[in-house]
Amino acid sequence: KKNSFKKMKRALVTGVTGLDDLKKVREVKLIPSDLMSFEEEVKTRYENAEIKAPTHLTSGNEEQLIKIFQYVHPNDWIFCSWRNHYHALLHGIPRETLMDLIVRGKSMSVYSKNPKMYCSSIVGGTIPIALGVAKALKMKQDKFLKKNYDKDKDRKVWCFIGDMTFETGIFYEAYKYATNFKLPLQFVVEDNNLSTNTPTDETWKGKRDIPSDVIYYQYTSKYPHHGTGNWILF
Repeated sequence: KKNSFKKMKRALVTGVTGLDDLKKVREVKLIPSDLMSFEEEVKTRYENAEIKAPTHLTSGNEEQLIKIFQYVHPNDWIFCSWRNHYHALLHGIPRETLMDLIVRGKSMSVYSKNPKMYCSSIVGGTIPIALGVAKALKMKQDKFLKKNYDKDKDRKVWCFIGDMTFETGIFYEAYKYATNFKLPLQFVVEDNNLSTNTPTDETWKGKRDIPSDVIYYQYTSKYPHHGTGNWILF
């Protein structure tokens, strides 16, 4: 019996969807060239063998992320994958601090207490952690607990995932739990139609629809999944 789940490509989306019900809370001062120049510097230092660890670069999503981060409060929590340099800069990690982390081999595991940011190279690994933080934040926001209510009542957790991670079961479990319990957790799907190096729509035999309350955008990067496309000898 043939599988009835047909292959399909998601419709082309221009810009960012899912922002209609959100309010802008931040003025983003960085412009696309600021982000691109940072990645170019990382590329150069990687090819000069200064960075002796896996590094994931990005391009083509500068405008989308700048738009999204207008809705991210400086005190919000950010969870990202291994491709996180733009997110870190936009959330307020100083350029020099981020570059130092990358040179020390922490490109895939950027971590910061202030601003609040946590990244992981494990596919979907940040999702349950983000869910737990959102649950804790929800408890702190409960005015009946009278604990940090005024400080945290408007804060939320942002979890950025790729289109491959969006297809996994851990996303749907966390998404349904967060929705059911009205947790302050906002998912953002960044769709480059790649599951590492293979097209997501072919690897997963199709793509699921994006929920209306999930922020979504598409992009195409000039960089490969890892590195710069050149072999580097250390």
